[in-house]
Amino acid sequence: MSEYRTMREYIEEFPQHITGGLQVGADYTFKHKPTAVKNILLAGLGGSGIGAEIVTNYIDKKISVPVLTCKDYFLPGFVDQDTLVIACSYSGNTEETLYIFEEASKRNAQLVCITSGGKLGIAAAQKDVDLLQIPGAMPPRACVGYSFVQILFVLKHYGIIGDEFVNELHAAVALLEQTHEAIKAEARDIVARIDNRMPVIYVDQHIASVATRWRQQFNENSKILGWERVIPEMNHNELVGWRDQNEQLAVLFLHSGDEYERIIKRFQINKSIIEQHTSVVIDVYAKGNTYFEKVLYLILLGDWSSWYLSEHRHVDAVEVKVIDYLKKSLCE
Repeated sequence: MSEYRTMREYIEEFPQHITGGLQVGADYTFKHKPTAVKNILLAGLGGSGIGAEIVTNYIDKKISVPVLTCKDYFLPGFVDQDTLVIACSYSGNTEETLYIFEEASKRNAQLVCITSGGKLGIAAAQKDVDLLQIPGAMPPRACVGYSFVQILFVLKHYGIIGDEFVNELHAAVALLEQTHEAIKAEARDIVARIDNRMPVIYVDQHIASVATRWRQQFNENSKILGWERVIPEMNHNELVGWRDQNEQLAVLFLHSGDEYERIIKRFQINKSIIEQHTSVVIDVYAKGNTYFEKVLYLILLGDWSSWYLSEHRHVDAVEVKVIDYLKKSLCE
């Protein structure tokens, strides 16, 4: 990066990143005409992959085509010429995603890339693959506002979804801008209650991506361990683990307001059980009416919570030296 910027600045700009992502998608002219696809694979990891999960939660009940996310070196066996593969790597140098790109190309899958450049950008140009290029020089997790929007434009190009997401995202940006200061205040309150505890995040399946984002941001920005689980799955295993008193854990229940009535009852019962074993149990509620308003509100709230927790822990929210070490070691 040409100049050091703080994670606080990136989080502050999140609503503008979404608007910028809408402009990038609207301005892009696809080189290849869409053909019918039988399934969709969204490939990406970490900050480059969370956008795929956000989109998957958005479309899973809207479309009739199966969609799967991939966070590995290897493609599932079903991928062929009838599969739309969207390869997402912010840097363009994600090792696993480059493997997926090459294998998908060999199988003649319908490929589209989303990146700021790097090796993936070069490979896409060489193979004449559609490439939606987003701004570079940011940590991947700070660019999710740009990246997930491009996936929506790809799906629109292929006729899998309509363009209603454009107005929905503009409305979501307006909500974030109106509530931004209140979100920051709520995040400070959450962090004051978490203090030095490990966060445990529970959520309904239909917004599982939000819980993943919270955990990832606590990991990378706050430099703290934590985990997330989905209800009702955790009721069939993890709930049994809540047996001993443990004040080292802070539990957050994330609510969208759209939960099925049986899930709402499960939330209530889970909370009553868990409160017997830790004193810090926090209910977090989304604001807004649509999927994107609620999900992006919760994501911004989680991002700010991770930032304030990084301040509380006196750590640099941007640096990820251990990941840099891993990547360097893999090259040796």
